[in-house]
Amino acid sequence: MKHLITVLLALTLLGCGPASDEGTEGQTDASEPEANEPMVEDDAMETAEEPSMDESMDASASDDTDRLGQVLEAQPEEVRARYDDRHPRETLEFFGIEPGMTVVEGLPGGGWYTRILLPYLGSNGELIAANYPLDMWPNFPFVDDDYLAQMREWPETFAQQAKGWCEDDCADVRTFWFGDMPAEIEGAADAVLFIRLMHNMANFQNAGVDNYLDQAIADAFSALKPGGILGVVQHEAREDMPDEWADGSAGYLKRFFVVERAESAGFELVDESDINANPNDRPTTDEVVWRLPPSLRVPEDAENAEALGAKYEAIGESHRMTLKFRKPDA
Repeated sequence: MKHLITVLLALTLLGCGPASDEGTEGQTDASEPEANEPMVEDDAMETAEEPSMDESMDASASDDTDRLGQVLEAQPEEVRARYDDRHPRETLEFFGIEPGMTVVEGLPGGGWYTRILLPYLGSNGELIAANYPLDMWPNFPFVDDDYLAQMREWPETFAQQAKGWCEDDCADVRTFWFGDMPAEIEGAADAVLFIRLMHNMANFQNAGVDNYLDQAIADAFSALKPGGILGVVQHEAREDMPDEWADGSAGYLKRFFVVERAESAGFELVDESDINANPNDRPTTDEVVWRLPPSLRVPEDAENAEALGAKYEAIGESHRMTLKFRKPDA
C-alpha cells in the first residue's frame, strides 16, 4: 500500500507548474520512486485563487482592532475552507505573531500563509521567505533539469509573485535559501515559522545526504533576535511507531526528535498546544501523510479505492504538533 500511494503521488505531480505552487514542487521524472522515497508537502503545491483588490485593500487597510480577523475574512474561499483544519488564527496568535514584526516563513511555496502574513504584518513589517537549500531539490525523484532551472529563479520569481497577493498596507518581501542566509538577516527576525516543512529535510538528513534540517534550524536561530520565537507545526508520529518509519519519509516526525534538534541548536521549548491535533489520524506503517486531505492520494486501481478515499477524507488533515521555541536572551 505504501508503495502504491507513493507512486501515485509522484505520478499525480506531473504537469503541475513549479514556480506558482506552494513549495514549488510539481514535476516528477519517469522513473518509479521507491516506496520510502520522500514526497514534498502536497498542500504546498496548491495555488489559491487570487483575492480581489478590494478584498485585499479592505483587509489590510482596516482600522479594526481585529486586524487578523479582517485579513482572514478577506481570503479566497479555497483558503477559508481549510481554516477548520489549519487553524491559522489560533496558530499565529499562539506564536505571538503581530503587525509590524519581521517574520521568516520557511517553505512558503504558493503562499497559503504568505497571503495572510503580508497584509497582517503590514507595511511596518517584513516577510522573509526561506526555501529548502537549492542543492537539496535534486534529491527529490520528480526534479529534472528543467524544474531545477526554474527553481534557481525562485528568489526573484517568488518575491515578484508575492507583490500580487497584497496591496497598500503590506509587508516587504525578501527571500533566501536555507544554508545560504545573507548576513544582513542575522538577528533581524522576531519570529521564524516552520509550518509542515521539517519532514523532508529530516528524511534526507537521516539518510546521510546532508545536514539539511540542522542547517535550517541553525539559520532560524541566527536570524532571530534574542528572545525571538521559532514556531513549529509538524505532522506528528505516535511515540509507539517505529523510528525508521517516523524519519520523515512518510511525512511524520516524533515530538522528541523535533525538540531534541531544536534544543541542540540552542532553542528552549517554552510552550506547546493541541491547536492542530487530530486524534483520528492514526496511520499504520504502510500509510503516509499524503493519504489525507488535501492530498487524498489513493491508488485509483486499488480494489477498495473509493472506501479508502472516504475513510481518509473522514479523518481530516494530519495530526500535528504545535511547538513554540524561544531563542534565549544574550
